Amino acid sequence: WRSIMKKLCCAFTGHRPKSFPWGYDESDQRCVELKEVFANQIRLLVNRGYTDFLSGMAIGVDVWAAQTVLSLRENHQNIKLHCILPCIGQEKSWSDEAKATYFSIIKQADSRVYVSRRYYRDCMLDRNRFMVDNSNLLFAVYGGVSRSGTASTINYARSQKREILILDPLT
Repeated sequence: WRSIMKKLCCAFTGHRPKSFPWGYDESDQRCVELKEVFANQIRLLVNRGYTDFLSGMAIGVDVWAAQTVLSLRENHQNIKLHCILPCIGQEKSWSDEAKATYFSIIKQADSRVYVSRRYYRDCMLDRNRFMVDNSNLLFAVYGGVSRSGTASTINYARSQKREILILDPLT
């Protein structure tokens, strides 16, 4: 994995749908607009030379990021999507639709890394740290909730002197 650091690599972090005012309703205009701005920012990163993108594949921002990278890959064959998974079975309790999306993305990804074969209390935290440790930039969709996995990941990226790009989902 260290060889990836010679390239420009971006890791994503962000909230789960329940943290947004629109919840799981991705047809809500605010969600549509957020996803559009998010995709445009990822496009700008590709134009800046970023080639490798790390998604933790959680429902919400991680999945949106992965879908965007896969879409951009159609016109930019040099970009790669790496799914960094906390454990086998991360998706077990998800809806059938969410599981189908998850497996479709994983199938199309350039690589899959499991931080652990089985679930343990801090596997999500360890997944997030792995992504920060193996990237140059952390791109966060973050609304300021200080007690969240996203906040923890941003704080860790700061401690590791990573570049951080924050997109406020509400503004």
